[in-house]
Amino acid sequence: MLALIAGRGLLPAEVAAHADGDILICAMAGSDPDQVTADLTFRLEQLGSFIAELQARGVTRICMAGGISRPAVDPSLIDAATMPLVPVIQAALGQGDDGALRAVITIFEQAGFSVEAAHLVAPDLLMEEGVPTSVKPGELDRPDADRGAEIVAAMGAADVGQSCAVRQRQAIAVENAFGTDWMLASLASRPDGQGGLMFKAPKPGQERRADLPAIGPATVEAAAKAGLSGIVLEAGGVIVLEQAKVIEACDRLGLFLWLRTP
Repeated sequence: MLALIAGRGLLPAEVAAHADGDILICAMAGSDPDQVTADLTFRLEQLGSFIAELQARGVTRICMAGGISRPAVDPSLIDAATMPLVPVIQAALGQGDDGALRAVITIFEQAGFSVEAAHLVAPDLLMEEGVPTSVKPGELDRPDADRGAEIVAAMGAADVGQSCAVRQRQAIAVENAFGTDWMLASLASRPDGQGGLMFKAPKPGQERRADLPAIGPATVEAAAKAGLSGIVLEAGGVIVLEQAKVIEACDRLGLFLWLRTP
């Protein structure tokens, strides 16, 4: 059986729709999913008991999908089953996103679970290399895409973000802890020109079994409002949700979508 630890956004619903066999949808308290209904909710302070419950239910595989906020841990709620995990949990909460995810994955693997990436449970979430939209990138977009890859690689090495906006090889906006939507909204609020592109890719050496970057139709709408001409994604490294709607929105708004080989 697969346990889907679901967070916010469209990704958990798409994974659940494409998963084979029985699935148990779980959620961490404080990061309740908004597109699926959880069968089982747990607190981080009772992670050990949650693991025991999964084992009792016959779960052998775990997939983590969707946005999850870092919880505030209440020491008084830590139970006996979780006490041995406290040093690992404390270390994870003190690390960047990727380091924290690696620590959580290690806990699950040591408990005997196979941790699987969302795009392996639902392979159709990744799009093939190419440009599926009516609008195609121009010659000026290629150096901007190269520059975007350089910027995201540098940001990712510091565990800062996974996307940026580039115009004429200059970074005009970068993602931070508030996410891609915030970055695009901040760009839309500044009347400083039109054109350029959004580039999105995984961090260098990122743990790809969780937190793989994703876009959906709302990202296209936000990129258009920001005055950008297109979206460039690392092929095989960014999940595209509701793909038909993404392509339709790009065509309607006059943006290109380019799945680019690293």
